Amino acid sequence: MSLRVEIFGQGERLILLHGWGMNGGIFHPLAHALAERFAVHCVDLPGHGGSDFVDLQSAENPLGAIVAELAAQFSEPISLCGWSLGGQIALHWAATFPQQINKLILVASTPCFTARDDWSCGMAPETLQQFAEELENNPAATLRRFLSLQVRGTDNERELLQCLRANLATQKEPVLAALRAGLAILRDADLRLTLANIQQSTLIIAGERDKLTPATASVFMAENLPNAQLSLIDAAAHAPFLSHQAQVVQQLNTFLKPKT
Repeated sequence: MSLRVEIFGQGERLILLHGWGMNGGIFHPLAHALAERFAVHCVDLPGHGGSDFVDLQSAENPLGAIVAELAAQFSEPISLCGWSLGGQIALHWAATFPQQINKLILVASTPCFTARDDWSCGMAPETLQQFAEELENNPAATLRRFLSLQVRGTDNERELLQCLRANLATQKEPVLAALRAGLAILRDADLRLTLANIQQSTLIIAGERDKLTPATASVFMAENLPNAQLSLIDAAAHAPFLSHQAQVVQQLNTFLKPKT
């Protein structure tokens, strides 16, 4: 399978994984800001943007199948940053191929997207099921609705929504089956018990106003990952790397700075 990976800058490799329905182009502003110090790799996940599609939904474990494809692309140790669904992929990658990951960054992510009897930090299963049903009837409208949830609560909500919509408008539409597989991961993945086994130094960035992955989920990860630190950004929602880029860049530069 061929994955599209856009590279900005030179230096230590930093891999960026996007969220559901998006593509690596959403990270272009962040990548340009980090390019002076890092070789920033903006990855299009399978079936998104310019990456080929593979039938992940038929795989017994779609999350594991995506991670296997990504791990095959990068032989050297890397720093890995995942946003939203990309954060769940990053967590599974760090747990499955720990030798490949130097440092881990999780942005507006969660170990378990769907609420359960013992987990109140997720989306109600019936809401996610409604998304799945709407996706079959009108994929474009479903994506637009999901975008609006990502920016809800931010001060510059309209501007950020335009940015997200522009990203989708300028790229090839995601493959429907890839969107289905992504929703299946959000519905089924529960990585809470995996956290204790992830030893990499981890930076967790959360938006205080996030409506999709509540900050309480990030607090849980910070308490259960052995080597994690939490940054809670005031007035940010689900895309703090867009709404509060300067603050996120500063945190990434500090976290990824080599120890002397």
